[in-house]
Amino acid sequence: MKPFSAVISLLFAGLTIVAIPVPSRAEDAPEVKVKTIVIDPGHGGHDAGCISRDKKTYEKNLTLSISKSLRDKIKNKYPDVKVIMTRDDDRYITLSDRADVANNNSADLFISVHINAQDGGTNANGYSIHCLGQSSRKGNDLFSKNLELCKRENSVIKLEEDYSTKYQGFDPSDTRSYILFSLVQNSNLERSLQFAEDVNSGMKGGAIQRSRGVSQDPFWVLWRTTMPAVLIECGFISNPIDLAALRSEKGIDCIAGSILKAITAYKTRYDIEAKNNSNPVKNEPSSPSVSPQTGEVLYGTQVLATKKNMDDKDSFFSGYSPYCLKGERINRYFIGVSQDQSEARKINSEIRKKFPDSFFVKIEGENVTRTK
Repeated sequence: MKPFSAVISLLFAGLTIVAIPVPSRAEDAPEVKVKTIVIDPGHGGHDAGCISRDKKTYEKNLTLSISKSLRDKIKNKYPDVKVIMTRDDDRYITLSDRADVANNNSADLFISVHINAQDGGTNANGYSIHCLGQSSRKGNDLFSKNLELCKRENSVIKLEEDYSTKYQGFDPSDTRSYILFSLVQNSNLERSLQFAEDVNSGMKGGAIQRSRGVSQDPFWVLWRTTMPAVLIECGFISNPIDLAALRSEKGIDCIAGSILKAITAYKTRYDIEAKNNSNPVKNEPSSPSVSPQTGEVLYGTQVLATKKNMDDKDSFFSGYSPYCLKGERINRYFIGVSQDQSEARKINSEIRKKFPDSFFVKIEGENVTRTK
C-alpha cells in the first residue's frame, strides 16, 4: 500500500487510485454464524479521551464500563459467541493494534465504544453511530460536520512514537489525509449500516434520549478493520444530563442493554442469511476456470479482498468458481472472469445481484484496474 503522503500527492497530480474492498466474511459453522464479536473500549492509559468539565470523569473509564457490561450481556445471552475486548483494563492501545485484534481473530462484528464532547459548550447531547464511508446524502459526507469529531478521535495517533511512519504519512489534523477514505469501496458497508441502524433503534428511549442518527465518517480504526464495524458515541460527557446517565450504573447497564438489542437484531438477520447462503441454488452459473498466460488480459468482477486463503468451494462465492490473485499482504478474488470483455460484463450484471458492492475490473498480470 502506498503511504498516505504519496497517495495524496498522486491525487493532486490528477491520477486515479484504485481501492480494494475489504471482505464480507462467510463462515462454515452450521449453527452460530456470528461467532466472534470484538468490543473496543475507546482510549485508555495515558489517553484519557474526553474529560468532564469538573475533571472527575474520563471517557476512557466510561467506555470500559459500557464495554464490560456489553461483554457480559453477550456472553450471558449467547454463550456460543466468542467476545474479545481490545482492552479490559486501563491501558493504552494504538488504533492500529485495535483493528489488528479484530482482524487477527477473524471477527464477524467490530464495535468501538466512545463518548462525545462539545468544545466550549454544554448544549450538544445525544448518541450517534458511525460507519466508514461516503454518504450519498447531500451535506452528510466525509467532509460534513463530523470531520472535527473524526480529527479528535484519530488524533490519538499522535501519542505514538514515530506515528507518521507507522500510519504511512496519515496526519489526523490535515483534511487532505481524509481524501483517501472516500476512495475506499468497503464491501462491508451495507452490513455496517444495517447494524448501525439496529443500534440507533435499540438505543431509542434509553439512558441517552436524543438520537443524532447514523453517519458515514473517516475513522481510522474502522478503515483498518476487515469486517462489519461501527463506532458508537454513546453520549456527551460535556452535557450535564447525558453525563448524569453515563455516571450511573443504571445508565451504563441501559446503554449496554440497548447495544445488545442491536446485536440480537443483527445476529438474527445475519444468521438466517448465512444459513441460506450455505445452501446455494443448484446450477448456479460459474465463471470459467482460467490460467492466464504472460501478458494476457482478463476481465471479471472483484468480490473480495482478504488475508484469508479462501477455498474455491466456500459458500461465500455462491456457487461461482473464483479466480484468485495472491499477494504478500492480501488475496484478491474475482468471479465471472473471461478473456472476452463482453462476456465478462454480461456475467457481471448477474453477479451484482448477489454481490452489490462488487465491481468490474481489468486484470493484466498482477495489475488490477477498476473499469466502468
